[in-house]
Amino acid sequence: MKYIDEFRDGAIAKKIQARLREEAQPGRQYSFMEFCGGHTHAISRYGIGELLPHNVRMIHGPGCPVCVLPIGRIDLAIQLALERGAIVCTYGDTMRVPASGGLSLVRAKARGGDIRMVYSGADALEIARREPGREVVFFAIGFETTTPPTALTIRTAQQEGLKNFSVLCCHVLTPSAITHILESPEVRQFGTVPIDGFVGPAHVSIVIGSAPYEHFAEEYRKPVVIAGFEPLDVMQAVLMLVRQVNEGRAEVENEFTRAVNRDGNLHAQALVSQVFELRSSFEWRGLGEVPYSALKIRSAFAEFDAERRFGLGYQPVPDNKACECGAILRGVKKPTDCKIFGTVCTPENPVGSCMVSSEGACAAHYSYGRFKDIAVRVEVAA
Repeated sequence: MKYIDEFRDGAIAKKIQARLREEAQPGRQYSFMEFCGGHTHAISRYGIGELLPHNVRMIHGPGCPVCVLPIGRIDLAIQLALERGAIVCTYGDTMRVPASGGLSLVRAKARGGDIRMVYSGADALEIARREPGREVVFFAIGFETTTPPTALTIRTAQQEGLKNFSVLCCHVLTPSAITHILESPEVRQFGTVPIDGFVGPAHVSIVIGSAPYEHFAEEYRKPVVIAGFEPLDVMQAVLMLVRQVNEGRAEVENEFTRAVNRDGNLHAQALVSQVFELRSSFEWRGLGEVPYSALKIRSAFAEFDAERRFGLGYQPVPDNKACECGAILRGVKKPTDCKIFGTVCTPENPVGSCMVSSEGACAAHYSYGRFKDIAVRVEVAA
């Protein structure tokens, strides 16, 4: 089946755009947060913001796993490589996130640290098999999408009896972050971040299903529409949110029915539950300490927990004072509100984490949204 051309069809985009203009009430403002960085990237890449009615505003959320990684966690990985002599394996984007002292994992590698880019935990396992005399640490990050593969990696290491492999676990949870945003002073007290609804993440929802979002609709009266990453997915999701707001509804709707159901992937959920348990608190870049928002390795797999194996102690580190990444991740500010955006801070020389990954709000806006006359990627022009 084809799932690309159909969801980039300019004629259909025109129809959705016309419907949005009809249904977005002129005297009303609509503010929707796309939680996932993949949606932020799609909105910038395809010029979706330019296609929406002027009174429909998209707010970028903290759903980029690289962007929310706090400096202190990267410092731990650098410490393992430079001070403990471990082979540290992680994803490519993670290696470029700024850390303390002007370092990043890439720069620590240049200083002699054995830091290697991998595509999966399985790659790190293979390195541990090939080099039994070295400690190999997989620096695992990500939301619920990448957590099951890490769980499988740990279980495989236990089954094989690998004694030189461990995981520095920094997996975080989507629902907890959404709750934290809705409970934050900016939203709850000051109203500086008006949020009328959420575009729910795609890949995360494939794993956890749509049920976990029902709490936000019921408790906070905020509609959620789960959407795919193609431009028509996002536009249709915004139209569905506009309709819910107009009708006074707050429900969880699923635009991404071709991949998401209510229950999610039960096998993946069981695997994660077997290997991981909740942390009582975890620091997110831009959000601070968020209760029960991350996972740690269960005691049954303690020998593969790098924090326990190396006796690591976490120390929070403040962000660069010139960087507005924290406010951008909370939706309080836009990338262009940052004084160093596009000048000191660029994808080639990122100062903040939002400029590192292509899913980061700053990197997406730098690549696609800096100029108002940028060509709209969806062909809706006559």
